[in-house]
Amino acid sequence: MAGIKVFGHAASVSTRRVLLTLHEKNLDFELVQVDLKNNEHKKEPFLSLNPFGKVPAFEDGDVKLFESRAITQYIAHRYEGQGTNLLQPDSKNLAHYATMAIGMEVEAHHFDPVVSKLAWEHVFKLIYGLTTDQAVVAEEEAKLAKVLDVYEARLKEFKYLAGDTFTLTDLHHIPAIQYLLDTPTKKLFTERPRVNEWVAEITKRPASQKILQ
Repeated sequence: MAGIKVFGHAASVSTRRVLLTLHEKNLDFELVQVDLKNNEHKKEPFLSLNPFGKVPAFEDGDVKLFESRAITQYIAHRYEGQGTNLLQPDSKNLAHYATMAIGMEVEAHHFDPVVSKLAWEHVFKLIYGLTTDQAVVAEEEAKLAKVLDVYEARLKEFKYLAGDTFTLTDLHHIPAIQYLLDTPTKKLFTERPRVNEWVAEITKRPASQKILQ
């Protein structure tokens, strides 16, 4: 059976989310680079992997997937007994799993849309020779502050967002946070003590460091 392949770009937050999961699981894989600048993700053969034309896409033998969070959940369940357990300690407890699922939904719908805009303004615009729009930054930082206030309260009760163990809920945040820690937006994380501790904890993980290499 063919091995694991990730079709994406090493700088893509969504691709990094999948690579991070694979590193946590100590799984061998091949990263097939997709040239985003030349719009390879909008053409065949990539569109046969993801008809919506976004990275990453994923293959594990006969299993073919797209959407990074669906891929990470597949990996976490398929390889539950290998490497880091990224699910709740009792993954069959539906209430515990629902808590983790809520965290993943919050990340996807409240955290990611905001940090994606901030990463675009602070990081990716500079790569393309564009100018950061400070008005957009201010607007999005205000939104992020509200999300992080919710996280600060949550992290006063638990070490991680879904409880006292590291799970996919935390992992999904890491790639975007890594980009923002090198920008002025870092202050929103550091000025909240529990959030600051959580960020330090999840970004120092060996797998987190590997996706930066």
